[in-house]
Amino acid sequence: MTYKGRKRLSLLILVVGVPAYIMLAVTVMSTAPRFPLVIEFFLYVGLGIGWVFPLKWVFKGIGQPDPDQ
Repeated sequence: MTYKGRKRLSLLILVVGVPAYIMLAVTVMSTAPRFPLVIEFFLYVGLGIGWVFPLKWVFKGIGQPDPDQ
């Protein structure tokens, strides 16, 4: 994927994907029963950083100048 394509995809992910993921995570956590505080903490931490690892390749190097120029 080109640098410009990754930049556009990262913007789409940040504007559309992350809010949709947040709504999904909040819906799932609100329908689940209350867990003990420690387990709930780790669930929220896992949900908070869980979207980063599959999408790491998209965001890697986006803040740098275009390498093709």
